[in-house]
Amino acid sequence: MANSRAEMEIGRYHWMCGSSRPHQYHQVPAMRDNMSPLGIQGCFECCIKCLGGVPYASLVATILCFSGVALFCGCGHVALTGTVTILEQHFSSNASDHALLTEVIQLMQYVIYGIASFFFLYGIILLAEGFYTTSAVKEMHSEFKTTACGRCISGMFVFLTYILGVAWLGVFGFSAVPVFMFYNMWSTCEVLKALSVNMTTSPDQICVDVRQYGIIPWNALPGKACGMALENICNTNEFYMSYHLFIVACAGAGATVIALIHFLMILSANWAYLKDASKMQVYHDIKTKEEQELQDIQSRSKEQLNSYT
Repeated sequence: MANSRAEMEIGRYHWMCGSSRPHQYHQVPAMRDNMSPLGIQGCFECCIKCLGGVPYASLVATILCFSGVALFCGCGHVALTGTVTILEQHFSSNASDHALLTEVIQLMQYVIYGIASFFFLYGIILLAEGFYTTSAVKEMHSEFKTTACGRCISGMFVFLTYILGVAWLGVFGFSAVPVFMFYNMWSTCEVLKALSVNMTTSPDQICVDVRQYGIIPWNALPGKACGMALENICNTNEFYMSYHLFIVACAGAGATVIALIHFLMILSANWAYLKDASKMQVYHDIKTKEEQELQDIQSRSKEQLNSYT
């Protein structure tokens, strides 16, 4: 009776709708949370996703490193040129007396070119390494897997950055030496200006002898400047520029040291993350293998049970 009633309902439906074209209903796919109604990912969501993959700590360290190296190399190069000019014009009239110093300064300027080029590449490499080891970037790439080679490269960067940090500590200390020398000359000139007001001591009794710093030999003439000659040196554009540029170069070296310490902390954290990620990867592989074996055992058990029944 139930079957006959169902057949009657079906027949009535075909009688009423037989001449019309049947409607086709398609399932509308559900929209994701980060998709617009048109099926295109929203601009805001894309921006948030991209900003989430930026290693801000590495970016700050890179900017600080570039700024410090640029200040040290640029200001140091110009200040060394001004120092040679001051020595040639006021402290060493014979070119053979400061020939060795001139060659050393030229060599240091070539080294500055190499330092600038090396740290430009090294900063970009460390920034790229920060991008690829940031947890946000790893979440963006679902098939990311750590390898022994990647962990070794991260460890190598940690060691190299540590060596460079120690070396730049020496550079920072060495760059403070010319600042100390120029500060002594500047303070002596300030004393001379005060004497011109008080007239308590003869200005010719106050001198600066650069031979005591070891940059020119003791037989170099005149080797020292006294009184008005010293005050004229302090009023020259070369002295003013060299003094302040050496200060900026020293500050740039200090900023580079801070940037390398910052990089060292970042690389150490990234290396630790890679190490933990590798352990988790091994754990998930073992877990997946065990689950697959368990499924195989269950399937074989069901097959044997079906064969018995």
